[in-house]
Amino acid sequence: MSINLADYTELLEDLSPHSQEALKANWHDATKVFSPRGLDTYLKGVAAIRGLGKGDTLIEAWIVDAPQVAKEVGEDVIGDLLTAALSLASRTSGSVIELLLATAPTAANRLGDAALFINYLQFINNLIAQAPRGVRPMLDKLEVLFQQLTLGGLRRWALWGAHAHRTNYEEQIRYFSLESKDSIAMLQKERKGTLLVDVQRRINMYLRALWARDFFMRPTAGDFESREGYKPYIEDYLLHLPDALDDFTLEGQEPVSGLELYRATAAHCAAHMVETRQPISAEALNPMQMAVISVIEDARVEALTIRRFPGMKQLWCKLHAATPEMNASMGDYLNRLARALLDDSYVDSDPWIAEGRLLFAQAQEKLDDNHTSWEIGVQLAHSFAQKRIPFNPRTDVLTAVYRDDNRYFWEFEEFDFNKAASAGYDTVQQVRKYVNVMEMVNEVEVEGAGDDAQEVWVLPTELFPYEDMGKSWNELEGKEPLSDPFHYSEWDYQIQLERPAWATVQEKRAKSGDLQIIEDITTQYKREIHRMKFLLDAMQPQGVQRIRKLEDGDEIDINAAIASFIDIRLGNQPDPRIMMRSVRKVRDFSILVLLDLSESTNETVQGQEYSVRELTQQACVLLADAINKVGDPFAIHGFCSDGRHDVEYYRFKDFDQQWDDAPKAKLAGMTGQLSTRMGAAIRHAGHHLHLQRSAKRLLIVITDGEPADVDVRDPQYLRADTKKAVEEVAKFGVITYCMSLDPRADNYVSRIFGQNNFMVVDHVQRLPEKLPLLYAGLTR
Repeated sequence: MSINLADYTELLEDLSPHSQEALKANWHDATKVFSPRGLDTYLKGVAAIRGLGKGDTLIEAWIVDAPQVAKEVGEDVIGDLLTAALSLASRTSGSVIELLLATAPTAANRLGDAALFINYLQFINNLIAQAPRGVRPMLDKLEVLFQQLTLGGLRRWALWGAHAHRTNYEEQIRYFSLESKDSIAMLQKERKGTLLVDVQRRINMYLRALWARDFFMRPTAGDFESREGYKPYIEDYLLHLPDALDDFTLEGQEPVSGLELYRATAAHCAAHMVETRQPISAEALNPMQMAVISVIEDARVEALTIRRFPGMKQLWCKLHAATPEMNASMGDYLNRLARALLDDSYVDSDPWIAEGRLLFAQAQEKLDDNHTSWEIGVQLAHSFAQKRIPFNPRTDVLTAVYRDDNRYFWEFEEFDFNKAASAGYDTVQQVRKYVNVMEMVNEVEVEGAGDDAQEVWVLPTELFPYEDMGKSWNELEGKEPLSDPFHYSEWDYQIQLERPAWATVQEKRAKSGDLQIIEDITTQYKREIHRMKFLLDAMQPQGVQRIRKLEDGDEIDINAAIASFIDIRLGNQPDPRIMMRSVRKVRDFSILVLLDLSESTNETVQGQEYSVRELTQQACVLLADAINKVGDPFAIHGFCSDGRHDVEYYRFKDFDQQWDDAPKAKLAGMTGQLSTRMGAAIRHAGHHLHLQRSAKRLLIVITDGEPADVDVRDPQYLRADTKKAVEEVAKFGVITYCMSLDPRADNYVSRIFGQNNFMVVDHVQRLPEKLPLLYAGLTR
């Protein structure tokens, strides 16, 4: 399929003669860069920009610059560039859009990657909403900025100026024109040592000189909040390297320049590609075994490379910082092992390190086969178990800055339903069937069926054995049931849009604890419970009450009427208030208490021996006793999170449950772990409150800190999402109130929950007595 300019005559007939001449002059160059599909997008872009009616210079900027962008980062981004230009038409002038198109080839050249260029367009879209007068001067200085900053650095520099000079437009223009001291200071702060785009050709030539072949490299954007580049990795036979690297310095040694660090990183990744002939299967391996095997595999490919290029050893050794004194975690031992296998001069007397060195030395003749790494790694992982040091896949990682994340050589086998069906395996989906007790007892086919059973039979209640053991079959032999996942949107404040179905909430069964804990709490706070008795009695609904002494009512108050007649007979002025009305005094509240169960709740209260979690537990017991006495339906739920895909939600007590031993035991067994993705938890709590038919619904959130999670670096992201979640549940009539135990919460909690919907508990130890009083005040 070929594209001729004559085929688009009708589409382009509205162009001015000057623009048509410009298109004809650039058509030959465009056909060299674009495929037929790309040319179609290019020409339709000309017509679309003509439709904006912002002048010929804007059209000609697209005609000239779009092919140059495609030449730098590929034609797939042209559609995104066109969308960005069209979306800005209603928010800025044509000259700014023209400047965006004119500088797009510079941005594409400096970024060198299609994904990064798309992120750059999104950044411009966000910036024009926050600092509209700063975009033009920034684009004028774009080449200077990109010579010193990565995309992440440019973003931080620009957003700082947008926030600092939000209302001072003159200072905003000076900042983005690089004319103010603040601008220069922030530029120096965000400036990186060596940019990949400046040394990429030299690194390419370096690798080609070593292995006589080409390796394709692609930059990865640095992390927004921590100001560090992502770890190098290999994917689709491309070397993904950080877009910028600072010089590496160790105390007492000469610094390693950013260029040398790029050489070490690229050479290590290239060694993996050259020396890995087949992947290593990850089947039947646990994370700890995989971590040790990764260390051995890194050492194997480096040893083979050093045999051919002995000078590489000196470069790589300078980038290891592990010492024998590092023994706090398994990650420390992995880093010590990595250095010991590379550096012969490194002295480490630990028996496990010595065992690893010995096994690796004995396998020198078998290093061509990566199965050697598997054998040594599994053996060392088994030996390390004797140290009884736990392994955390998130924190126990290799810290040598030049090493990649090793995803390249691992193979994870995925289940293929088509292959399974052709091989004769039954791939029918599992059916869940709800039955009664007699069906379960008399007709169950395979009592010990596993997870691959064709049918799973479910009883409405738990089944207990004939022997009185006090425990159900589920408690004795069952697995924890998993609820269907709940998917909720999240609000991204930077793009001012919702991310649909972004967070996943998993409801999990709360484990029971020692009921004596709850009894001890009741005994400990006996005086406070007695003190609240009269307050709670006053809150209890009184049923039907008669309001007397009314001039206008539903019926005559006989006693008042007789008294008025007596006054008339005596010649006195009668009281006209002889009516009364019957009023039904009822409470129509539903209350849900949502507890933050993150890892930070395990920290002890300052000056006390108990933890924040135990204090929250005590407060919940007192509050539950108070609400139970008043008679309002209430629930106690908790949450923690491990990234957006796993927000764990625990229901200690539901609205239809009695406040008896079962929910008390669950509350006694609550634990603190993981992180605090509060927005998704509030949305799910709002879902449960929305199902209640009460006229008033109250959500009380008890937390010891701000929203945070392991996969979010920008602290404002989850704050903005939680604020949006509070607004969303308010549409269902849910009033959200936050009780924060964080002394610094004044900085953010009012913006999330509103000026009158929060309380910061300065003296955390007073939480148990304050929480019931808060409930009384909110529901009076």
